[in-house]
Amino acid sequence: MTPFFPGLLLLLALSDDEQLDDPELARRIRHGNREAFRRFFERYHGLLYGYLRRRNVDPDTCDDLLQQAFVTIWERRAEIDEGKSLRAFLFKVAYHRALNHFRDARKFAGDEELATTPSTSDPESSAEYALMQETLRNVVAQLPEKRRAVFEMCFLEDLTYREAAEVLGISIKTVENQMAAALRVLRLAFRKHRSGVDGG
Repeated sequence: MTPFFPGLLLLLALSDDEQLDDPELARRIRHGNREAFRRFFERYHGLLYGYLRRRNVDPDTCDDLLQQAFVTIWERRAEIDEGKSLRAFLFKVAYHRALNHFRDARKFAGDEELATTPSTSDPESSAEYALMQETLRNVVAQLPEKRRAVFEMCFLEDLTYREAAEVLGISIKTVENQMAAALRVLRLAFRKHRSGVDGG
C-alpha cells in the first residue's frame, strides 16, 4: 500500500455547513477551493469504494486507487470542464486505474462477494435472497467488459447515461444499447431462476 498523499489530510481538514451541488463543487475545485474538494471527497469516497469492491478489487488496493483518483482530480483541477460531470471524471480515472491494476496483476474478476444478505428471521427468505444475489453476480460477471461496466455504473452506482458515456468514452446511444442488452440477459436469467424455484 502506498503512503497516504501528504497534502490530502490537510485538504480534508477544513469544514463548514454550506450545501453545494456538484456543478458548484466542480467550479470551486477548478479554482483551487480546498473545502469544495473535501466535500467532493466525502460525497463520493464511499460510492467509489463500493464500485471498486464490486469489481473485486481488494480493500488495500481500493484505498490506493481511491487515493490516486482523488489526488488526480486535485492535481488536474485546472483541466476540469465545468460543463461536464466531475463525478464522471472521477469514475473515469478510477475505472482506468482499476483496469491497469488488473492488467498488471494479470487477473480479472473472481468469486469474492461483496453484497450482504439482509437480516431476517425467515430462513427460506434468506436462502431465496442469497440465490437471487448469486444469480445476479454470476450473470453480471459473464457480461462483456463494456456492458458490465455500463450496467454497474448506471444500475448499481446510479450514474446517468451521459456520465457513463463520459467515463467509458462511448456515445450515450451505446450506453443505452448496452444497458438494454444487459437487462434482457438479466430478465432471462431471473425468469429461469424463478422457474427453477417454482418447479423445484
